[in-house]
Amino acid sequence: MTEFDVDVLVVGAGTTGLTVALQAHALGARVRIVERRSVPFRASRATVMHPRTLELLRPLGVTDALLARGDASPSARLHLKTQVVPVSIEQLDLPGTEFPHLLLIRQADAEAVLAAALAERGVIVERGTELVRLARLRHGGARALLRSGDGQADENLLCRYLVGCDGAASLVRRSVGGWLGGDFAEDAVIADLELGPPLPPAPPVTLEPEVVHVVVGRRGLVILFNRGERATWRMLATHRAGAVREPFGQPAPPVPAEELQRLLDESGLPTHVDAVAWSARVRLQHRIASRFSRGPLFIAGDAAHVHSPAGAQGMNAGIHDAVNLGWKLAFAAGAARRATGRAEEPPAPTGPAVPAGPAGASGPAAQARSPLLDSYAQERRPADLAVLRLTRLMHWAEAGSHPFAQLARAVLVPAAAPLLPWLTRQRRLTTAGVRTLAQFWLRYPTSVLSVDVRASLVPVRGALARRGLRPGSRVADTLVRCDGRRVRAHELMATPGVHVFLQAGAREMPERLRGPFVHVHRLDDRPGTGMLVVRPDGYAAVRAPVLDERALEAWLRLVGLADG
Repeated sequence: MTEFDVDVLVVGAGTTGLTVALQAHALGARVRIVERRSVPFRASRATVMHPRTLELLRPLGVTDALLARGDASPSARLHLKTQVVPVSIEQLDLPGTEFPHLLLIRQADAEAVLAAALAERGVIVERGTELVRLARLRHGGARALLRSGDGQADENLLCRYLVGCDGAASLVRRSVGGWLGGDFAEDAVIADLELGPPLPPAPPVTLEPEVVHVVVGRRGLVILFNRGERATWRMLATHRAGAVREPFGQPAPPVPAEELQRLLDESGLPTHVDAVAWSARVRLQHRIASRFSRGPLFIAGDAAHVHSPAGAQGMNAGIHDAVNLGWKLAFAAGAARRATGRAEEPPAPTGPAVPAGPAGASGPAAQARSPLLDSYAQERRPADLAVLRLTRLMHWAEAGSHPFAQLARAVLVPAAAPLLPWLTRQRRLTTAGVRTLAQFWLRYPTSVLSVDVRASLVPVRGALARRGLRPGSRVADTLVRCDGRRVRAHELMATPGVHVFLQAGAREMPERLRGPFVHVHRLDDRPGTGMLVVRPDGYAAVRAPVLDERALEAWLRLVGLADG
C-alpha cells in the first residue's frame, strides 16, 4: 500500500489556499502548503470581506484578528457628475449573524492573518517552492514534484490529495479540466498613490479621508480610498482593454502617471497625482473550470473560476470553496488512514472497479467515486457559476462599454441621484442586496449530504429557523438556551467539526456515535424530540423528528466519521 508523505498538499498561499490548509488541519489532516512567491507581500486586489465569509472563518479562530486589521464601519461618497451622495453602509440590517456589516480589509492583511494562524498550529507556508509536475497514482493519491529556489534537489512528494489554489494560470487545473469562458473588453487599473489638491486654476479641494469615494461615469467606475499598501490612497478603475494583453500569470505592466491622472480628471474627482508608488493593469476575464476535481486532484478559488471584481466576489467565493473542500478532505483522509491501519494485506493491483464505499476507502476503491469528495464539485460549481453570471451582469452595468450601459451611467444614474439617499435608507432593500452578494441565500438542497428523515408525520418544530430549517440551508445565528445558559448558535458552532443539535425531549446520543469532531448540544428551549446535524461549514445536513440513530450513523459513515 502507498505510504503517503502528507494527506493534503495545497499549492498556492492566497486566501483560498491558506483557508483550505487551515480548515483541513483543524480537522485532523496532515497538511503542507507551498507558494512559488518567495516573499509574502503582493499588492491586494480584493479589499472587501462579506459577513458570510466571516461566519465561515469563525470556527478557525481568525475573525478577531481580521476585524482588528480591517474597517467594519466604512462609509462612502457616491459622485454623480456634480452631485455627491453620502451612502451609509456602517451597520446593515442583517439579523441572524454576528457580523451585520461589510469588512474593508486588504487581501494581503487577510493572508497575513491566515498564515499566522497556520504557523501557530505548526504549519509554515513553504515560500519559494513551486509545483513543477504532478501525476495521479494508480491506486489513489498523487505524486508532486516540488522545486525550491534555494538550489536544493527537487522533492518527490506523495500526497493523498492535491489542491490547486494557484490562480488563473493554474498548473493543477490543466490536469483537472477545461477553462470555459472569455475575456472582458475592459481591464482593471490598480494603483497606490499619493494625492494632493488639484492644480490651479481649480479650487483647492481636499478629498475626505476615511471615506470610500465612488465615481459612476460613462466609461465606468473610479474608486478611491485611503487604505493603500505602498502609499496612502488606493485607486481602482476600469479601462478599455488594449490590442495587446499580457498572458495570464505574467506580471502586470505599470500604468503611467499621466494615464492615472487622466482617469481621475475624467471622473471629476478634485485631486492631483503627486506620486505613484505602484500601479498595474489587470486583465479581466470570466471563466470557470469544466470540472472542479479529478480523482485526488482538486481546484479552488481563482484556479477554478475567475470573474470581474464587481460585487467583491473573488476572495469571498474562494474562501467559500476552501471551507467547503477543507473539511471533506480532512474527514476523507482520516477515514483512509483508519482503513489502512485495519488492512492486513495490500489491495489487489488489478480487477474490476470497486463500488464507492465510505469516504476514506483505500486501494482501488480510492480511485472509485467518493460521494463525500464528489459533493465538493456538485455543490460549489453551480454556486460559483451563479456568482460568475451575477458578476458579469454587474460588470456590464458598472463598467461595460455597450452604448446602453454607458448611457445609463452617464444620464439615468445621475438623474436618479435625488432618490438615492432615500433608497439607501430602505433597510430591507439594502439588506436583500447584501445578503445576495454575501451568499446568505446559498443552499445545497440536492446534495448527497443533505438528508431529510421523515420517520413520522410529526414535523420538526422549534428548530434553528422560524420557518423550519431544511437540509442544505445555512444555519442562522439564533439565540438559544443550552446547558442552562443563553447563547448564540454560532458560538456553539465555533469549534471545528460536526455539530448535533438535540431538542429538549430527544433521546441521548449513543457514545459510539460521538467523537473528537462530533459535538452534541441539547437545546433546553426547543421543545420536541428531533435532531439537526450541522456540517463544519455551517449548513444543515440531517433533519429528523427524532434522534434517528440509523440515519445519523449512516451520515457519519458517509462523511468518514464512523466506520462501516
